[in-house]
Amino acid sequence: MKISIFGYGNIGSALTKQLTRAGHEVVLSGRDLEKAGAVASQYGATVLSIAEAAKASDVLVLAVHFDAVKDIVAAAGDLSGKVLIDPTNPLTADYMGLTLGYSTSASEEIAKLVPNANVVKAFNTLFAQVIDQGAEFGNAQASGFIAGDDAAAKQTVGTVLTSLGYSVVDAGGLVNARYLEPLAGLNIYLGYGAGRGTQIAPTWLAR
Repeated sequence: MKISIFGYGNIGSALTKQLTRAGHEVVLSGRDLEKAGAVASQYGATVLSIAEAAKASDVLVLAVHFDAVKDIVAAAGDLSGKVLIDPTNPLTADYMGLTLGYSTSASEEIAKLVPNANVVKAFNTLFAQVIDQGAEFGNAQASGFIAGDDAAAKQTVGTVLTSLGYSVVDAGGLVNARYLEPLAGLNIYLGYGAGRGTQIAPTWLAR
């Protein structure tokens, strides 16, 4: 699958690493193409401008801070029909709280910016360090939660997660990003606030 990633920080770099290893064709982009190139060269990814990267793939990943999404989608141009994977969390400056909640979510706000695209929440409950090291925790797999309103888009994102080894959990419509973002907040607290480190991940069990 051809996938464009916007962002070359911890999440963007980890996803580039794992997606290329899984055999996907990755295009990396962002506001600083030199920095994007430094990451892309490590994993055999291609670098394009934001607008070119948006055109190049049907699946796009917004691997940037939530506050930067507006500028990225504005530079991307027409995103009609694109699948937008949203791993963002609307975090406070100290990373210990959320700036949105109860009546909306980062994903829903992004969907308002790009009403003709199909936004799917995914990867937001996973530390970049977990993505970088892979989905396996001994004999268990980390859960890959997804939420979105378009069934085909969710199936596409589920396929991406499965290719990386995650156990896919369909969390329903995009409105349920209101639950997934606080779950990420709890994970961040446990990792940093409670000192449990970043090799942890919330996982849904069934029997």
